[in-house]
Amino acid sequence: MSEEPSYLSLLNRISVGESQAEGLLECWASATPNPAVRKVLTTIALREGEHGKAFAKRICELGHSVTPTDTGDSAGRMAIAASRDLTDREKFEKLNVTDFFAPDAPDVFTPMWSDTSIDIQTGELLGRYIAEERDSLRMLEGCYNELCASERGSSVINDGLTASLGRIEQLLEQLVANSGTR
Repeated sequence: MSEEPSYLSLLNRISVGESQAEGLLECWASATPNPAVRKVLTTIALREGEHGKAFAKRICELGHSVTPTDTGDSAGRMAIAASRDLTDREKFEKLNVTDFFAPDAPDVFTPMWSDTSIDIQTGELLGRYIAEERDSLRMLEGCYNELCASERGSSVINDGLTASLGRIEQLLEQLVANSGTR
């Protein structure tokens, strides 16, 4: 067996976590009645599964194997994801997904670069992973915001459209008022 790289535990945590996230998101996607939420969750679940496998493959290429780790209350989290009694917004909150895009949330990815011994191939994998994770967070945040807006009786799109129509009405009223004074 080859010498253990200093970043092996990081790769292992990512592989295990991403594989578990895939299962959680697939479970949630199958339970949601909302097709837009299902689409977001399914897309991200596919990414998570690919990340889990890509990091497991990299660990194998380095001469090691993935070591399963206990990441907490996975049964409880799966129960939340599978629940048909909770709204999707409630699931976002109970699963602490909103913590990742809170305004004061720390960047969980920056510390991954502190190990300067990371080889090129692993660095490329980490870079792609981080870019996709940040995009997934943007997708989840947009989905959550849309759910919150729809619970308030509107949607982000409709709010923007309403605001635009209001500005157009104001401009038309000014135009009519100005044309009467000429």
